[in-house]
Amino acid sequence: MGRAEHAMEPVAVVAVPFPAQGHLNQLLHLSLQLASRRVDVHYAAPAQHIGQARARVHGWGEEALRSIQFHDLGIPSYVSPPPDPTADSPFPSHLMPMFKAYIAGARAPLAAILDKLSGSYCRIVVVHDPINAFAAEEAARLPNGEALGLHCLAVSMLVGRMDANHRLLRENGLVYSAIEQCATKEFVEYANRARPAKDISPGAGILANTCRALEGDFVDVVAGHLAADGKKLFAIGPLNPLLDASAPKESKQRHECLNWLDEQPPASVMYVSFGTTSSLRAEQIEELAAALRGSNQRFIWVLRDADRGNIFAEAGESSHEKVLSGFTKHTEGRGLVITGWAPQLEILAHTATAAFMSHCGWNSTMESLSHGKPILAWPMHCDQPWDAELVCNYLKAGILVRPWEKHSEVVTAKAIQEVIEEAMLSDKGMAVRQRASALGEAVRASVVDGGPSRQDLDDFTAYITR
Repeated sequence: MGRAEHAMEPVAVVAVPFPAQGHLNQLLHLSLQLASRRVDVHYAAPAQHIGQARARVHGWGEEALRSIQFHDLGIPSYVSPPPDPTADSPFPSHLMPMFKAYIAGARAPLAAILDKLSGSYCRIVVVHDPINAFAAEEAARLPNGEALGLHCLAVSMLVGRMDANHRLLRENGLVYSAIEQCATKEFVEYANRARPAKDISPGAGILANTCRALEGDFVDVVAGHLAADGKKLFAIGPLNPLLDASAPKESKQRHECLNWLDEQPPASVMYVSFGTTSSLRAEQIEELAAALRGSNQRFIWVLRDADRGNIFAEAGESSHEKVLSGFTKHTEGRGLVITGWAPQLEILAHTATAAFMSHCGWNSTMESLSHGKPILAWPMHCDQPWDAELVCNYLKAGILVRPWEKHSEVVTAKAIQEVIEEAMLSDKGMAVRQRASALGEAVRASVVDGGPSRQDLDDFTAYITR
């Protein structure tokens, strides 16, 4: 049958995430939302990163995952060393071999996928991580292609990038520290090579995992900047599902920590996790353990090293057994330590969870605030110092554990314990918790019918299916 007799489908979205957990996750959530709106979605990443994104996605069932077509971007093999908690910089430099293999190898297989799809659809819309500038270039090559970046970080960072001395930053006491200051020189050079354009959007505009309830003023500034260039900003966050704590409990494959949370009093548990790219030094782990022991508060502590480039190539035993054996005896009944993958969304949605001690990655920040939980901010690298400042100083929904400038110092058990007690027991902590709870309601209202994030997602869907 010739192409003329074969009706072309209207539009395909091709999602091209950067292969680190916080980026894979956001583009998968967006892909699932678009697929649920009957848009054909193709998700293109190296096979192990597709496996990683699928294995770790929360809030969606297996059937939803079947609504997306996954494509392997075959990249050259790379070494996948373990993280080095003793390194000078907290940045996950052990991921660089994988990042370099990805940028060197992903373009050609992506081009082949786009060429193939281009013949079957009237329009190809490539939604890509801004670091993956090659995806926008490949979309521009197609007669029927266009590209939009998914900005996986706070939109307020873009305001800082546009003008570090912007009125909004000055008036709110926000000091813009570019990611360049909080990452290794090697990564900065790599990212600048991967994303050479100084323009915040080389394509038709950007989608952002944020909402007006959190960053409305900043969204307006960036939208105005893009509109002057004929480009669009769609603030469609939070991309993570919003879980309902009062929903009936699913018994199948429910993580044991959730059964434990069911037995704890409301708003009594602190959740402690530092994301997928940070590893604490042994002496810092000892101090944190002492603080959790001394504070007498209930807790869930996710204690695991940073991901390797290929998470499926990891070695078995947790390197933290020594610390854990005595610690778990001392805190039995009051706390849980998880050394594997934790169901973070379910933990944050749970009524027993009171607060989140976090590295302030943007995923974790959005997930915490969208479930109304305040943040004990302990930023490690990249955009995290900015997110911590935004949460603590601008949104007033967090308390700083340690400023990023002191990342080379060990935070003492006494200092950590003081912040835990301030968050869980003091009037200031109660005010921060109430503020986070109010923000959570506003964030959740933004995605229901008539809410601004829902409207932007509707507008985006209408834009690509026009």
